[in-house]
Amino acid sequence: MKVKIINKSKHALPAYETTASAGMDLRANLEESITLSPLERAMVPTGLFIELPIGFEAQVRPRSGLAWKHGLSVLNSPGTIDADYRGEIKVVLVNLSNESFEIKDGERIAQMVVAAHSRVEWDAVDSLEETQRGAGGFGSTGK
Repeated sequence: MKVKIINKSKHALPAYETTASAGMDLRANLEESITLSPLERAMVPTGLFIELPIGFEAQVRPRSGLAWKHGLSVLNSPGTIDADYRGEIKVVLVNLSNESFEIKDGERIAQMVVAAHSRVEWDAVDSLEETQRGAGGFGSTGK
């Protein structure tokens, strides 16, 4: 699938790192570094603008290495970029560690997965079909 993209950053377009990768890394597009203190959040620009076809979304997710090694995560994970959004892709990062973290220009800060989605039409009813699980919620199926 081809997707239109405008790159106003000084970095290469997002790309799949391996043939089996689901996501592409997004890079910070910064004039100067941003230092995130513990529990601080920032909206980090990428310089990218996309035009997705209707029926698709782009999901912005944390990078596992940054999350594990530095406690950095995408706050609204996964962030959704709708097909009709034409603004710059920005990533809401949060520092969940006990140490400050410096985000530098060009740093890989998140990953983006483009996925198909369905639209539903609600059918208001008075009851739902019974299942073995029923209304069992959090923790109801085991540890």
